[in-house]
Amino acid sequence: MLLAGIDIGTLTCRLLVAEVNPPGELAVVDADRRILRLGEGVDQYKRLSQAAMDRVVSTLKDWKTKTAKYPLSGVAVVATSAVRESENRQDFLALVTQETGWEVEVLTGEEEARRTMLGIRFGLSPAISDFLGLDIGGGSTECILAQTGKAPAVISLDLGVVRLLERVLRLDPPTIREISQAEACIDEELAKVSKAFGTFSGIPLVGTAGSVTTLAAMSQGLARYESARVHNYELTLSTIKGLEQNLITKTGPQRLAMPGLEPEREYVIVAGTVILRRIMETFSLDTCLVSDFGLREGILVDKARKLKMVE
Repeated sequence: MLLAGIDIGTLTCRLLVAEVNPPGELAVVDADRRILRLGEGVDQYKRLSQAAMDRVVSTLKDWKTKTAKYPLSGVAVVATSAVRESENRQDFLALVTQETGWEVEVLTGEEEARRTMLGIRFGLSPAISDFLGLDIGGGSTECILAQTGKAPAVISLDLGVVRLLERVLRLDPPTIREISQAEACIDEELAKVSKAFGTFSGIPLVGTAGSVTTLAAMSQGLARYESARVHNYELTLSTIKGLEQNLITKTGPQRLAMPGLEPEREYVIVAGTVILRRIMETFSLDTCLVSDFGLREGILVDKARKLKMVE
């Protein structure tokens, strides 16, 4: 059965059209991803700017036209941190419905984490049953602790690449002082993870979303993004530290010369790298298994289950 899922993120909007069939196969038919920065300024002003809303709605109208050619059994459109935190979110939601006919579901942080877990698990080897899932987004970071025999533990942190960039990493390149301030902000949020999850060990870290997948592409020096080479790639902490040192000595335009880094991500990648490195240091994790499956795929899995197509 053919489904479409759209993730309206703080930094990036993603479209996925795929066949979802029992017992859990997902075959991509069409996909798109655009960095639109819907959440720019939301952390400070608590409002979505008209320019940002217009960028996103324009893209959604394009995707409405694109998806109209497919015999879809269902469409799921969700929004995350930027929309749920903005005081004018109803204006945005009404505009989307007016221009596309789509109703947008605004996910809570916990529901965002749950659907991200569905997507990550969908792309994992069956041999991996227990894992610490990590989704570093633009406005928030979702952590998921999946353990056999236990209900998944999820937590959403007020920590994202756009948020950290706007709060702390304002200079380009960032100063040593700014990096230290960023670490302090990250550590404050990570204390919530320790409190929520308790102690855990011997569980692999699985990271998804743009910062992690970009670091995997950069580590391999990919001239263009290749999902097959990024998915299930293993990033080591030493590799991440090396990339971070290279990134923080360059300006945004200079970073664009680094293979694997796509345009519009040349500033936020610094924040994403620092977040990932600090998480791995805090929880004594030496490697991060990269997943190209995340919230976008989880949206489809959830929709399929609701339509009773996937048991």
